[in-house]
Amino acid sequence: MKLFFVAAFLAVAAAVPSSYKPEYKAPSYPAPSYPSPAYLAPAYPAPAYPAPAYNKDNKYDDITITSQSDERNLDGSSQWSYAQSDYTTREESQVQKKMQGVTYDSYGKESYGEVLGNTNKGSSYWVSPEGQKFTLTWAADEAGFQPKGDHLPVAPVHEYELPVAPVHIPFNGKGYKIY
Repeated sequence: MKLFFVAAFLAVAAAVPSSYKPEYKAPSYPAPSYPSPAYLAPAYPAPAYPAPAYNKDNKYDDITITSQSDERNLDGSSQWSYAQSDYTTREESQVQKKMQGVTYDSYGKESYGEVLGNTNKGSSYWVSPEGQKFTLTWAADEAGFQPKGDHLPVAPVHEYELPVAPVHIPFNGKGYKIY
């Protein structure tokens, strides 16, 4: 019963409009003005450089972006891509993944354990000024960066067998082998 009266009193007190009106106004001050000392003024005028001519000889000024996307997910993964009017494209995606690696605690102590890392994969396509078409795909994960493309150089294949070095087992002078 007492709880009911306390609750009713609080409800009435909250419903009554307040008669408190703030009369205090915060003071406003003008911005300070300081005279500029002569030693801060430049002793020489700033050089006048001509405006850069960015598109003067640009033969690619008609290239525009025809599509673009960028998606970021709550789990840390993302993917983005774009395409241009000259048929150049690029797309890439990355995923956060738990893997084994080196971690450091707040004291700088190194330990080996489970860490979060990124695995990326993507591709690019472009046409050179000579008209040659290039496609490059890649992946970057625990195995490192692995690019693939027909234009990339390939290491020569090892076709011959290496000679085996002779093993000499020394004797101790009595005819016994020393191991």
